[in-house]
Formats: sequence, C-alpha cells, structure tokens
Amino acid sequence: MMRKSFWIVLTLATTAASLAQKPSSPSGAVRPRTRGERVRAINKPAEPLPPEEESAGISKFSFLVYGDTRGRRDGKEVQYEHSLVMDSMLETIAARKKTDFPVRFVLQSGDAVVDGRDPKQWNASFLSIINRLTTVGGVPYFLAPGNHDVTSASELNSTNRLKGLSNYLSAVSELIPPEGASRRLESYPTFAFGFGNSFFIALDSNIAGDKIQYDWTLQQLESLDRHRYTNIFAFFHHPIFSSGPHGGATVEKPTELLRKLYTPLFRKYHFRALFSGHEHLFEHWAEHYVDSSGATNRIDYVVTGGGGAPLAVLKGNPSTSEYEKTFEKEKVKLTQLAKPGPEPGENPYHYVLVTVNGANVTLQVVGIDWGKDFRPYRSNKIEFSDSRR
Repeated sequence: MMRKSFWIVLTLATTAASLAQKPSSPSGAVRPRTRGERVRAINKPAEPLPPEEESAGISKFSFLVYGDTRGRRDGKEVQYEHSLVMDSMLETIAARKKTDFPVRFVLQSGDAVVDGRDPKQWNASFLSIINRLTTVGGVPYFLAPGNHDVTSASELNSTNRLKGLSNYLSAVSELIPPEGASRRLESYPTFAFGFGNSFFIALDSNIAGDKIQYDWTLQQLESLDRHRYTNIFAFFHHPIFSSGPHGGATVEKPTELLRKLYTPLFRKYHFRALFSGHEHLFEHWAEHYVDSSGATNRIDYVVTGGGGAPLAVLKGNPSTSEYEKTFEKEKVKLTQLAKPGPEPGENPYHYVLVTVNGANVTLQVVGIDWGKDFRPYRSNKIEFSDSRR
C-alpha cells in the first residue's frame, strides 16, 4: 500500500511540475485534456499545395471562399444546408479542373459548428462534408476560427476557449502548417501560406487585440517577397463593416479592434481583399485610400456567410464617417458595392469564386438551391479594381 501511494504522489508531483512550466505562456499552449469522444482530423487533400517555393511561377488559378456552416442539428445529423453548398463547390472544382484557372484550395471564415467545445458536433455533422472536399474535390481546405468554434473569449487561457481551440486544432491538424513552421504562430490557430503570386493570412479575429498575433502578422508581412507576391489576402471571422445583425449601429469588440489595429496594416502592405463571415449573408465594400507614395489604392471587404447557418437579413447600414475621419490622412473612403436585402429570400446560401490572373482579381458569387439566380451586383461578378486604382 505504501509503494502504491508513493507512485500516486510521484505521478501527481510530476504532472504538477510539467504544468507549472507552461501556464505562464501567454499563447495558451496548455490545453485541457478531453475525456470521451475526440475530434477526428479532416482527411489530407488528395492534391496538396506544393512547397511554397515550387509554385513561384504560377499566376493563374482560382480559389473558393465561404463561411458560417453551423447547422440547427449539429451533433445529431450531417449539416444539410452545408452539404448543398458543398455539392455546388465540388461541381465548380470539377468544371475548372482542366482550365487555365483550376480551383487550388478553399478558404472558410469560421463558425464550422454551433459549439466547437462539443466533439460530437464536429464528428457527426461537419467532418464528413469537408472530407468530400479534400478527397473527392482533392483540394486543400483552410479554416479560420469563428466565435462558435472557439467561443468569443478574448482571454487566451479561458477554459471555454481552450476546449474549442483543442477541437479546432484536432480537426485541422492535417491541413494547416504544423507547430514550429515559419508560417504558423505557435499554439495559435493563426497561420499563413503562399501559392503562386499570392499570399494568404488566416487570423483569429476573436482575439483581435492580442499583441502576439499582431506582431507575428507584422513579421510575416515585413519579410514577404513583394516581387513575387503581387496579391495579399486575409481571411477571418468578424467583418470590418457589415449591415446584418452583427453590424449596422452595433460595433462588436473584434470589429472595433480590427478597424483600429489591422486596417492600417492592410493598407500599408496593400492587401487586395479581406474575406469574413459572421453575418449570414453576402455583402461587399470597397475602401479607397492614398498610400505614402501618393497613389490611390483599393481594398475589397467581402462578407460571405452563406455556408449553411440560418440566413440573416439587412438590419441597418453602419456609419463610416468616424472611421474615415480617423484615417483622413490616408484619405480613406468607403463604398458599399453589394448590400444585403431586408427579406430572407434576398440572401441565399452561397460561396464565392475568386479568380487570380496575374495582378487582376475577379470575384463571382455562386448562389445555391433557390438562390441560383443570385445577382448581388448588376450581375454576379465583379473585378477588384476600378479607374482609381
């Protein structure tokens, strides 16, 4: 009995010593152990992206973007509406496979499931749909975390956040850069990758005020080869501007911090477009600004949250005057290019198809099911440029 007690004490002491070395890390590297069901990893893509240096000569390709796939029956059934979106995405991937602009990967702006802390919701409702994308479609899939995935907690060591984060990281473990890679912020769901002439950064907008994430993002941009990377894109969950239930007169904290901290960075490094979700609708803003050389540039803000979550409608236009005044030295001006409708039937499930042709970038909105004729502009296509660029 004494020998057994000794080993119990030794084990507890060893565990305590191990944990004592880690909790002080602001990265939240220590994650709670989960009991029972664990989240399975999404299958590796049949056709993964090549190493970054090997795709340097590619300047023609396309990619898909969507968001907010959580469903009403998460944890019980496969997400039905999400599966309809996936059917169309797989058709687009197949149709473009042998063209000059094949779909090389898919970006999602978050809210994969209703409650990311629950492994059953990932395993029963979400993973099989994404496995179709990576195996049948064959393309890589990159997910930025939404508030439903890792909770809205801004504290990195929040128990609820860590539960969701652990499940998120399990799901994408075969898809995003591994810990220790130069394109991955260690212990964060924040990562980047380069393909062809374009560079992509996935941010965790739930912790938009986190200095470590900001500094890592800045380091990535400062060291970037701009002779190669003509285009820079970012994707994250919370929109910069929106007109749905999370926008209008409401300015949520992540949005406030993104406007204050990150939009100056996006302008300084001449990002082409930012993709977000959170609002379950489609919306598009263009921001024009004057850079340090005196040239006028444009960033496109695309909200694409029609991946399967309950659809939203127009609630009210956000005010842009204070934001434009804050950055008046850069002559910032915002224009709403596509506005959501006030009726549910005007905001269908959808995703967007982005085509890169050198420095020219175009976007096509693909409506799903009853929304196949969705035309948020005069058509369903637009170019990320104009006479002022």
